[in-house]
Amino acid sequence: MSLPVAVQLYSVRDEMEKDFYGTIKLMKELGYDGVEFAGLFGEEPAKIKKFCEETGIVPISAHVPYYDMLEDPEGVLADYAEIGCKYVAVPYLTEECRPGTPGFDDTIAGIRKIAEAAKKLGIQLLYHNHDFEFVKLDGKYALDILYDTIPEDLLKTELDTCWVKVGGEDPAGYILKYSGRSPVVHLKDFKGSKSDKPLYKLIGIDDNEEAAAENTFSFMPVGHGVQDMPAILAASEKAGAKWVVVEQDEPAEGDSRINSVKLGREYLKTQGW
Repeated sequence: MSLPVAVQLYSVRDEMEKDFYGTIKLMKELGYDGVEFAGLFGEEPAKIKKFCEETGIVPISAHVPYYDMLEDPEGVLADYAEIGCKYVAVPYLTEECRPGTPGFDDTIAGIRKIAEAAKKLGIQLLYHNHDFEFVKLDGKYALDILYDTIPEDLLKTELDTCWVKVGGEDPAGYILKYSGRSPVVHLKDFKGSKSDKPLYKLIGIDDNEEAAAENTFSFMPVGHGVQDMPAILAASEKAGAKWVVVEQDEPAEGDSRINSVKLGREYLKTQGW
């Protein structure tokens, strides 16, 4: 048995900006069963829903900026409910609201507020981790504190397997740890290691030249890096996941965004997925 495979459209964000619908159609042609949005680029939710239905691709989820949802949770999430997204994820926390800062308690409260609004709209809120959640607070990972504090019916996991590994934990083991609470798993591969200095230039956010000089880290197509993908896939299935999502924040040097997600999908087909 294998699970349906979606693609996080952030992976092909430049193409989405140029040709929103053509890029979604191309993802279907590459063999993806679903898409996870990273912005709607001004398109109307009803039109997106109709296009996905006609194309035969499932709009499973979306990454929506935390502060956008916090400011107007019902209004922002209503668009994704109209599209038909079953899930929405908190994708990233800016520095002032991360674990280890005075703002983290407020962040947990904010995520709970968003989750409650999502539930009323029939959407399950997820949390998409990076590696900064693997800081220990009173002996416990901040990521675990988040999930221990907010009830499971309000918040489930979208474990990003790359950042779990970079954070020092085994991705397959972490997926199994949250069995029954891991409906969507992010498949992401890489090689090398991340600098100790902050480096989110890799995902198009921060630009730290000093850290970049020390960095040997590179994102890779799924199945083409250091990750034990067979173990991750087996764990996802065993943990009760409903979907796996291919995400590649940046292509490997010399490669393109489209080819990166194409290679990732082709690899998963060799695994029977």
